[in-house]
Amino acid sequence: MLLLTTRRASSLAATPTASGGASPFKARVTLGGKLEALLQEAPGADDPRASEKLAAWFRGKSRVVALTGAGLSTDSGIPDYRGVEGSYRKGHTPVSHDEFMRVDAKRKRYWARALVGYDAFRSAAPNAGHAALADLERRGTIAAVITQNVDGLHEAAGSRNVIPLHGRGYRVRCTSCGAEGCRSAYHAELERRNPAFAARAAALRGGAGARDALRPDGDADLMDEEFDDADDDVAGFDDVAACGECGGVVKPDVVFFGDNVPAARVQACYDAVADADGLLCVGTSLAVYSAFRFVRRAHADGLPICILNRGRTRADVEDMAAIARITAGAASLARV
Repeated sequence: MLLLTTRRASSLAATPTASGGASPFKARVTLGGKLEALLQEAPGADDPRASEKLAAWFRGKSRVVALTGAGLSTDSGIPDYRGVEGSYRKGHTPVSHDEFMRVDAKRKRYWARALVGYDAFRSAAPNAGHAALADLERRGTIAAVITQNVDGLHEAAGSRNVIPLHGRGYRVRCTSCGAEGCRSAYHAELERRNPAFAARAAALRGGAGARDALRPDGDADLMDEEFDDADDDVAGFDDVAACGECGGVVKPDVVFFGDNVPAARVQACYDAVADADGLLCVGTSLAVYSAFRFVRRAHADGLPICILNRGRTRADVEDMAAIARITAGAASLARV
């Protein structure tokens, strides 16, 4: 657990972005016009033969790597970014690494909203898709899971060889000294420091619309018609806890947009793909290059690839005709 000191949000010093390879993100998530238009298309109906096609694709394979995205966790109540009900379509743009580190108000807003949204994020349970992937690992078909999700639901479902590409949303880490801690304990400290806002956050968490306000990264949309000013929704939240080891900035142990995926983690993903006999992409539009690069590598190496997703993906604008594409939810894996 992190040891915390008393410092005001306005006094937290910004820390440069850690190195770890070329950044796969832009501070604001914008895609080329053709790709953006493609990803906004409404998905077609689920393929009634999805399980049959998946079973045929899996036949003879024993070292499949699964690459999973936000669409896998929507059945667990965690919203995605680009789906039909995704947060991008509701005007939400995630906080960028630079904003979080450099702008006190952005950091304060993130943590205030997280006090409302994180409980729903933390209480999410694995769904049939997570369970099916864990079962395929136990049966010796899937060798590893590379997940873009930070919810820990693969591990909760029983998957053992999981590479959390974008980190772990249930942990916090100091951006200066690297000290780690439990996110729930950090939230408790934030509530202790901001009692007025904590009382309001508790009421919002218990409200009927709490889960609807949840965002994919664990914070929540707090705006309401009663607020005349954009800052009013976080009024009463003024004190952000810093790292007690060094006084540095504490952030969720996740890769925010504009940050770098650690080089060792990227290499572990490449190694897993290099040793695989198939790559299965589940519940992901592959819009973010940090994940799509592994599809490109697999395709260049001639590895069989299957995309199980509702809606189009980034692979649809690339010359990847040999990829198997199945429109269905991850639960169809349970019948393989």
